[in-house]
Amino acid sequence: MDQERRGEIRKRTLKGARIATNEGYSTTACVVRNLSDHGALLRLTSVIGLPDAFQLVMDDGRTFECVVAHKTATDIGVQFT
Repeated sequence: MDQERRGEIRKRTLKGARIATNEGYSTTACVVRNLSDHGALLRLTSVIGLPDAFQLVMDDGRTFECVVAHKTATDIGVQFT
């Protein structure tokens, strides 16, 4: 059984967003699968080539500075800084 390692529970969600790199000149579409005040789980077609720090721009206009906590082939867990 998997044990929850985060200090707070994230709420499941299905929201559109973009990962912005190169000072916003490059973006990659993603889906926010869960979200809390301190982090999120992002789903992409591929995580190849993404840096360990970037800005997450939600479709509703909110932005978050992020650092990668973990990743798989299609998911990235991030902490907000």
